[in-house]
Amino acid sequence: MKKARKLYDSPNGDHWYLIRDPSGAVFVRHEANIASGGQVEHVGIAEFLSTGLGPEQQELLRLIGTLVDEHPVHS
Repeated sequence: MKKARKLYDSPNGDHWYLIRDPSGAVFVRHEANIASGGQVEHVGIAEFLSTGLGPEQQELLRLIGTLVDEHPVHS
């Protein structure tokens, strides 16, 4: 069973989701808006983050940052 978490909905109707499939692979699913053809694309995390610093990448980085907030570092 795939697990998904919505990352970002753009004003133009595009949607981005963080997906983990049953094999454990993690990737970003981009669903383009209907006016752009409505195509669905799966992109690896590294490639997704290397494409720029749009609001969708910023949201993934924010989500990653919450993982650090939950686990204090012990010296």
